[in-house]
Amino acid sequence: MKKIVVLGAGMVGRAIAFDLSKKYDVTSVDVSEESLGKLLRFERVKPLKLDVSDKQQLKQLLLGFDVVVSAVPGFLGFETLRTIIECQKNFVDISFLPENALLLDEIAKSNGVCGMVDMGIAPGVPNLVAGYYYSRMKINSFEYMVGGLPKQRTFPFQYKAPFSPMDVIEEYTRPARHKVNGKILSLPAMSDPEYVDFEHIGTLEAFNTDGLRSLLYTLPNIPDMKEKTLRYPGHIALIKALIDSGFMSKKPIQVKGQNVVPFDFTTSILFDNWKLADDEAEFTVMKMIVKSEQKTVVIDVYDEYDSVTQLSSMARTTGYTATAGVELLLNGMFSKLGIYPPELVAQHDGCYEYIIKHLKDRGIQITTREN
Repeated sequence: MKKIVVLGAGMVGRAIAFDLSKKYDVTSVDVSEESLGKLLRFERVKPLKLDVSDKQQLKQLLLGFDVVVSAVPGFLGFETLRTIIECQKNFVDISFLPENALLLDEIAKSNGVCGMVDMGIAPGVPNLVAGYYYSRMKINSFEYMVGGLPKQRTFPFQYKAPFSPMDVIEEYTRPARHKVNGKILSLPAMSDPEYVDFEHIGTLEAFNTDGLRSLLYTLPNIPDMKEKTLRYPGHIALIKALIDSGFMSKKPIQVKGQNVVPFDFTTSILFDNWKLADDEAEFTVMKMIVKSEQKTVVIDVYDEYDSVTQLSSMARTTGYTATAGVELLLNGMFSKLGIYPPELVAQHDGCYEYIIKHLKDRGIQITTREN
């Protein structure tokens, strides 16, 4: 039986370990005993406490596994991938690292490693869609919008973070890169808001964020590309008010003789307000639109919290995309050496269809319309 190690036992890491443990020998690694404790309901997953930032310990661990899945926080992602590559292990990554993972391409090739990065729901599935159609028709524009939201709207923020709240704040503050008429433009985060109606959900607010990532460079012949995040109406007005008032500033201020960083103070409060309970009902919704001169393709994705496995929709949609990537590696459907974002994986024969079926088989709703 193939042996797989999942680095990170957070919400998404647990979903990955659970899914893979149905067929493989799976070990889940984390430094947090609390996170590891939540794996106990998955009897086939072996929990292991280890600090992945300890490079020597991590190298020693990885030697015993066939495939590695990295589900660590973004700030740990790049160096973790470097260590995995140095151990000559094939991998799938969903860490949303801020660095350009393609910088590791040459070292991966020289070490005989095949690595897939950004294999989640977003980035991930939109990349797969863009790459698949890019290899089949001349695309004039590609856009997508995505959001993970609680079913119960609790004021004032009407939001809970299904992944790291720090990464959410990064979305709200990092300039949004879009492509217009073949040129990459940097737009203010949370700009260009619009209301969009979704069946069974209602009206959501879409706004610019920096989610295109590798798509800006790997599919050069698409002249127009944009990505937006979805929230309940009113949420972004509150975030903008915090930013404009200085609550997100990283410059220390004096408060009763003490140096206080407003960003640290604010995020500490928001983390508590935004914490998604393990049994809290939520959903993930996404719409992707691919346009050519001849036709328009609209792909919708929807998923909800699974009360049986106690896995959130964001964990399911992100995690199961990653496990599809693992399956591609293990069954030999994708074995090219180097670092590959999803849009390049999707251009390889059969990979896109395999991943979409993999997600549908796990109850994730995906519909495709062409006109």
